[in-house]
Amino acid sequence: MQLKFDTHGNEKQKECWRKWADKTTTEINYGGAKGGAKSYTGAALIFSSAFMYPGTHWFIARNKLSDLVRFTIPTINEFFGNSGIDMSKHIKFNGQYNIYECDNKSKVFLLDAAYMPSDPLYMRFGSMQFTGGWGEEVGEWDEAADMNLQAGIGRWKNDDYGIPAKYLRTCNPSKNFMYRKVYKPFRDGTLKDYQCFIQALPQDNKMLPSGYIDQLNRILSTNEKKRLLNGDWEYDDDPAALIQYDKILDIFTNTHVPAGTKRVTCDVARLGGDKIVIIEWDGFRGKVKHYQKQTLDVTGQLVEDARYRLGIGNSDVLLDEDGMGGGIVDFLKFRGFVNNSRAIPSPEGLYDEHGKLVPENFDNLKSQCYFRLADRINKNGLYLECESEEVKQWIIEELEQVKQKELDSDMKKGVVPKDKVKELLGRSPDFADTIMMREYFDLKPSIKFAGADY
Repeated sequence: MQLKFDTHGNEKQKECWRKWADKTTTEINYGGAKGGAKSYTGAALIFSSAFMYPGTHWFIARNKLSDLVRFTIPTINEFFGNSGIDMSKHIKFNGQYNIYECDNKSKVFLLDAAYMPSDPLYMRFGSMQFTGGWGEEVGEWDEAADMNLQAGIGRWKNDDYGIPAKYLRTCNPSKNFMYRKVYKPFRDGTLKDYQCFIQALPQDNKMLPSGYIDQLNRILSTNEKKRLLNGDWEYDDDPAALIQYDKILDIFTNTHVPAGTKRVTCDVARLGGDKIVIIEWDGFRGKVKHYQKQTLDVTGQLVEDARYRLGIGNSDVLLDEDGMGGGIVDFLKFRGFVNNSRAIPSPEGLYDEHGKLVPENFDNLKSQCYFRLADRINKNGLYLECESEEVKQWIIEELEQVKQKELDSDMKKGVVPKDKVKELLGRSPDFADTIMMREYFDLKPSIKFAGADY
């Protein structure tokens, strides 16, 4: 049997094939836009390998099995049709178990990578043994699904044939683990030796129907064009996002933001992986500094030094009191910020029939402050100075994850919880939280006595 794979001049497909065939690249990430021939490439690599190595096991996984049936299987059929292979003679599909069985005893398993409440740790993949596999549209997955599937690769006849454990991912740009683990290292030139990223755009695919790109230009929104047509990973079209991406970038050039009351906010960590972030504020102009692995007494002194530099009192310093910051708050008598405390009345809010301000409709104080921060950033009201480009990038990534949870719910408004954001980023959003706390000072109603404002 001879399988034909004609790329019709698509150089990105050729590059992907070379990476699949070499001995060093085991993680191949291919795609980055619509129409880049991702699915056809995946089908060609998986089934060519299955027929090349008898008795091997491969998988094709997608978030929903129904999407594999509707979208991926037609592409598989197209590949075999173009290859001149009579599928009825050499391969059969077992619909009961969703397995392609080749006449050389190789198998290709179709897998559902969706999250299941009955299997939150994806233990259903734990005992599976594969030679290699393909994750289709992995931007729709949880990272845990990806990790557990990848752990099953390289466990079936790889040593017999002397072939490495190959894993192909195809996807469109998305702000999930693929951005953090693949695109960002690719952009920064820090991909590992065993990794590669191949940006495939519709212009690379010589077999696209005429008019397809023009159609995308007509029907896609501006953000969708940047992401799905131009392969721009820096845009996020999630309707739950509270802060516009362009406005996040403007934070670092908004030099027009006026100076004002001086404050200090701090997110405290102790000898661990989370960062100690201290921001010195002049109005809503902030100087961002960070430290790692400091004892509480050293952290307290760093905050004190910032207070001295600005010439402010203890009441002008705010620390995250939920974690390690509580000890510093108690010892040095700074103000403490409790994330899950109740939302408080806003100075710009509504009054009840007794003339008292009514608490705003937020699930907690943290959400209330984040919504205020989002509004301020979207109106170009925040300016930050950073120590490095790395810190700037961290801030951008964290603020992009400020999203409203349960967007269509009638319940109190809230932001996506920290543990979920931490899962997406692979770290705690310490910078965003420290920026968010600055809103607390303007949120607390002023107390007025005889014309004075305190």
